[in-house]
Amino acid sequence: MISRRAALAAIAALLSPVAARSASGEQFDVTSGPDSLPVSRYAAAIDGKRPAVIVLHGSRGIELRARAYQRYADALTARGIDTYFLRYMTPADMAALTSAAHESREAYETTRFDGWADTVNATVTAVLDRSDSSGRIGLLGFSLGSYIAAEAAARDRRIAALAVLYGGMPYAMATKVKHLPPLIALHGEADKNVPIAEGRQLVALGKLVGAETEFVPYPGKAHGFDFSDTDPMTRDAIDRVTRFFQAKLAV
Repeated sequence: MISRRAALAAIAALLSPVAARSASGEQFDVTSGPDSLPVSRYAAAIDGKRPAVIVLHGSRGIELRARAYQRYADALTARGIDTYFLRYMTPADMAALTSAAHESREAYETTRFDGWADTVNATVTAVLDRSDSSGRIGLLGFSLGSYIAAEAAARDRRIAALAVLYGGMPYAMATKVKHLPPLIALHGEADKNVPIAEGRQLVALGKLVGAETEFVPYPGKAHGFDFSDTDPMTRDAIDRVTRFFQAKLAV
């Protein structure tokens, strides 16, 4: 069994030296409907055409937990996969989600899933149009971002792989799904924000439409367990997600 000291050292290794290399990401905007949304790109330090992963943050945005999201970018770029952080929320979205009660937030999100998925699909187009794109692209979603990633992947067959952490498929979309790419879902069994049944239902839906699926439950773990600086399961989650994209996005 891995010792706690070794586990902490392994987590620290995720933060360097790659973190220093990818700290200065390229910035650009993606237009979707009337909105122009910012994207941060972290490029793998290899030449030639490369696969890419678009990361969709949770409802609190990226900046609040930037260190945790950066670990995923560092791990992916270290393995030759360009990483794009899409800030899909408009100012109106941020205002609605930060000021409303839980039930109101959920109602608002329901009205926005299609628009957010449209923004993801526009970002997919922008990434695939780059000269350094291999044509292979995946989506990585966290919490609310997982729901958006799942809908976008169901609608856009250009997406070659889907990884979701503590999320699922929007209810209105679930009955319309005809296709999903290979997917992996990670979920804490003690999650009180998003019931683990949501993740299981997404995987079941994937199997129903013929997708390759994997479900990874984490006993005793709560929502956002992989954002911990000290929990060994942080590294486990990052490694699983990275290996999944390596396997599914290889040319």
